[in-house]
Amino acid sequence: QVQLVESGGGLVQAGGSLRLSCAASGRSFSAYAMGWFRQAPGKEREFVAFISRNGANTIYVDSVKGRFTISRDNAKNTVYLQMKSLKAEDTAVYYCGRSVGPSGSRQRSAYDAWGQGTQVTVSS
Repeated sequence: QVQLVESGGGLVQAGGSLRLSCAASGRSFSAYAMGWFRQAPGKEREFVAFISRNGANTIYVDSVKGRFTISRDNAKNTVYLQMKSLKAEDTAVYYCGRSVGPSGSRQRSAYDAWGQGTQVTVSS
């Protein structure tokens, strides 16, 4: 069973930047696409970004396009989420997930493993 561990969250002022990391255990990391989701208090967990197995294809939710960048290093079994120009509405717990569903899926059901999450708080 794969284990995913997120890190890099914290408190940042609006307009600031953070880079989240998600480290995966196991040898088959490069065989899976990955995604980032987030969950704000009182809200459903929502899709943020997707990256294909080799990193060639990425998809973003409209609200983060141009500000967030998803990337991966298969040699390090790690996927990243670079976040710039952060806004108060980006405040949430961020989770990485392993995709086993259709490529580019934004549905939680297409992901079979999750990390514990990392808190991102943006102060306005």
